Amino acid sequence: MAKITLSNLAHSYLPNPAGPDDFALKEMNHIWEEGQAYALLGASGCGKTTLLNIISGLLIPTHGQVLFNDRDVTNAPTTERNIAQVFQFPVVYDTMTVRDNLAFPLRNRGADPNYIRDRVQQIAQMVGMEDVLDRKARGLTADAKQKISLGRGMVRDDVNAILFDEPLTVIDPQMKWELRTQLRSLHREFGHTMIYVTHDQTEALTFADRVVVMHEGTVVQIGTPQELFERPEHTFVGYFIGSPGMNLLDVEIEGASARVGAHQVALPANYGRPSGKTQLGVRPEFVGLGVEGLPVEIRRVEDVGRHKIVRAHLEGAPLNIVLPEGTEMPADSPHVTFAPEGINIYENDWRIEAGGV
Repeated sequence: MAKITLSNLAHSYLPNPAGPDDFALKEMNHIWEEGQAYALLGASGCGKTTLLNIISGLLIPTHGQVLFNDRDVTNAPTTERNIAQVFQFPVVYDTMTVRDNLAFPLRNRGADPNYIRDRVQQIAQMVGMEDVLDRKARGLTADAKQKISLGRGMVRDDVNAILFDEPLTVIDPQMKWELRTQLRSLHREFGHTMIYVTHDQTEALTFADRVVVMHEGTVVQIGTPQELFERPEHTFVGYFIGSPGMNLLDVEIEGASARVGAHQVALPANYGRPSGKTQLGVRPEFVGLGVEGLPVEIRRVEDVGRHKIVRAHLEGAPLNIVLPEGTEMPADSPHVTFAPEGINIYENDWRIEAGGV
């Protein structure tokens, strides 16, 4: 296992980058702790795979360093980093049996045959392949081949890190849930440092101890699922995490009051007078619907079983509200209130703390 340090790391695919916009990865400094399970989460093109390829050694960064346990591996080839990597599309040896595919990394390192046999059986059971261990990989479905890739990536217990690049893309939805659960069990058992790239928030939040959210080449927040939900440090995190995502309303703030159009919202603390683009963020779960508060126009109601999603407009801006199933809707003149503990204030997209003057 390894602690992974990214020091002044940045990367551009251009030969002579002239400014920040030329960088696929903006400069970053982060320490990823040994034995933790991380998810790299963000929209397509945000830099997730670029960062993973730099960590794995498939790509040399434009500048900065990658350290494994304080050893500089920035220019070291992948073979010297002692990692396992599982790619988005399956990479298997078609002429080998499933058993031999799973055993290959262990045999290649001269492991004891008895250990190989037991370990392969254990991993095969975990990925649901024990019934086809003696079949050739050729002819298996794409999702079966990806399960072989997952198993081969996890069969070694002595790696510095296991890197997953959207590994469940070709797996059917039910198997995705099972494999995520099994990956978590494997992590608890062996304590590997794991990095899991995905654009799917459900995968990220159910897999990881800590989620690394990326946006336009920048890591905008690293936190637990609870931290990302309750206190998004960037408006992108608020928008991207949650279904529906956080409501963001343009406001003018003076002290402990926010002006939304012609209406005032009491804030839980004094935020002074932010000078940049200022927004109030509140998740739909913290919006109450009744006969008091700010007047809204309800456009439609979506009943999804466990709760209702109310699509409304406040001062011309869209506002989503999540209500428990069975909640009575106001007959007329609907209004909304915001739970104080659910309010976040953003200046130029970054969350700010109270304490202004």
